[in-house]
Amino acid sequence: MKAPAFDAAAKPSHPSLHGATLVLTRAAGSAQSEARRVRALGGHALLLPGSRLAPAADAAAARAALRAALRAPLCIFVSPAAVRAATHLNALIAAPRTRVLAVGAATARALRRHGVFDVEIPARADSEGLLALPALTPPPLRVGLIGAPGGRELLPRALTARGAQVLRADVYRRLPAHLDRRHLLPLHRARAPLYVLLSSSEALAHLMQSLPTALRARLLAGTAIASSARVAAVARAAGFAQVHQARSALSADLLAGACAVHARRRGGGA
Repeated sequence: MKAPAFDAAAKPSHPSLHGATLVLTRAAGSAQSEARRVRALGGHALLLPGSRLAPAADAAAARAALRAALRAPLCIFVSPAAVRAATHLNALIAAPRTRVLAVGAATARALRRHGVFDVEIPARADSEGLLALPALTPPPLRVGLIGAPGGRELLPRALTARGAQVLRADVYRRLPAHLDRRHLLPLHRARAPLYVLLSSSEALAHLMQSLPTALRARLLAGTAIASSARVAAVARAAGFAQVHQARSALSADLLAGACAVHARRRGGGA
């Protein structure tokens, strides 16, 4: 009888990361709660930010683009950072008939804190999940997309292919993080098994460019836990030999994926 396929996205019945090192690659300053969850599961959290967030280079242009996006029949906020940056540029007052989508629950909570209560979210917290929503199949003729350059590029491409005019409001930027000894020395000393949580292909690209050769090899020797099939493909192309896909980019799902792989490893699986 053929053995059942291993599902890295499945949640183990007794999740544990005891003895494991988790490399957290979310933007600088945004992985603290994720690190606490790792420690609560018995693992060691290693902060290695793949990016840092910065305001839009041209605030006036970003503000004008934001106002146009908020007047579209439907607008999408791609992250909590997009909500924060938008509020710094302009009050979040959408047109009365504008339908608001958020990539996930955290983004929706950020919108509600700023007075936008009627928000739709997908079951899967990523671009693929958004594109599966009935509101975007097909989309209205104009869609506002509020985020940062170079982020969820699948969204504008897919929406344009579906016939929508995408009104982009790039209200912040993702830049390579400033990595120093606080980040590099722990990676050099990290003990196996090493699990690298990846929710952004752009963050991984920044790390591949920023890390010294030896530490880049150290990172790639670990096991990538990717948030989507798209990020998993980028991880393999970067050089990860071991890549497993989680259910989504949510911290809970990434950690559940790491727990499942770790449990299998401790149980003697490959």
